[in-house]
Amino acid sequence: MSRSAKKGPWVDPKLIKKIAGKKAADAATVKTWSRASEISPEMVGFAFAVHNGKEFIEVRVSEDMVGHRLGEFAPTRKFVKHGGKMQRDLEQGATPAAPAAGSTKK
Repeated sequence: MSRSAKKGPWVDPKLIKKIAGKKAADAATVKTWSRASEISPEMVGFAFAVHNGKEFIEVRVSEDMVGHRLGEFAPTRKFVKHGGKMQRDLEQGATPAAPAAGSTKK
């Protein structure tokens, strides 16, 4: 369920305080643990280091991100490929590819 429109978007007050009075071009990366903060138009152009539980992921805010949460751009899980040994062999090209259907040499 989303937040009430009457209340407006929630942005961590500490985060607003950190970017207040700074220019996006001059500002260094702003560290934050506030993944639930919604990106507001004032944040466009800033770089945030968002904590994912283990490390800080750098997120540069663009106009397309307004209305989303900071945590959406810092994944908390690392994807590991599926398939194991068979998939690794296929990627390395260890098994020869079958000739294309319909192609014959003359």
